[in-house]
Amino acid sequence: MTSIRLVRAELRKLTTTKMPWAFLAVLVTIAGITAVAVIVGTDADGSKAFISTAVDQKSLMAFAYNGLMIAGLFGAIAVAREYGHDTVVPTFLIEPRRHRAVLAQLVAVTLAGALLGFVGTALTMVAVSLSLTATDFSFMLSAGDVTQLLAASSFAAATGALLGAGIGTLVRNTGGAVAALVVIQFIAPPLAVQLMSEAISWVPGTLANVASGVADDVGMAASLTAMVAWATVPAIMSIFVAQRRDVV
Repeated sequence: MTSIRLVRAELRKLTTTKMPWAFLAVLVTIAGITAVAVIVGTDADGSKAFISTAVDQKSLMAFAYNGLMIAGLFGAIAVAREYGHDTVVPTFLIEPRRHRAVLAQLVAVTLAGALLGFVGTALTMVAVSLSLTATDFSFMLSAGDVTQLLAASSFAAATGALLGAGIGTLVRNTGGAVAALVVIQFIAPPLAVQLMSEAISWVPGTLANVASGVADDVGMAASLTAMVAWATVPAIMSIFVAQRRDVV
């Protein structure tokens, strides 16, 4: 099979299950919670300073880190469950060159992750825009801000999905893959910061905020490169491991 057909087949597998709908429901829920926060939430002094300026609103709608985490779970579950249910076996029979099959799977999951990030940000923006009508403030983001948030979230979610997919291929167990992802995304970064304070500029949350334009700990190019590095190391490892390990 050609590489394009392999990617199409992987995308078809992703879209013919209920999992994308479950993650869409998560995105809708987050958007709804954000809308409620805008309407009823206040700062400690009772004001709504958290939505009073364009900078504050941009920070509120910066979805990149959320997208990275959610898409990471999506990627880990999507790939690991194929090994758990042995549905990866027909794929390797159709394409015996496993590196091509795994690469197609990684590409498909990465594209799906980018879409999740885009949709999550769009839903959040719509929710905030509608909920602002119940306050004394209007939607203040410029077209450039909106574009940056959408692009940053799509990019961050794509890297998160690639990271999750790589871990899913390496671990090959849904529970184990999710646990490993939680360690890498949630537990390891704070520990690294405790051991070396300079590491805070390079943890996923900071990098995603830099890409969104709501932090400046490192440069934009450095943040994007670092996010790619976070994701590609386990992805590359998964391609080599898949070729040398028995499927069942």
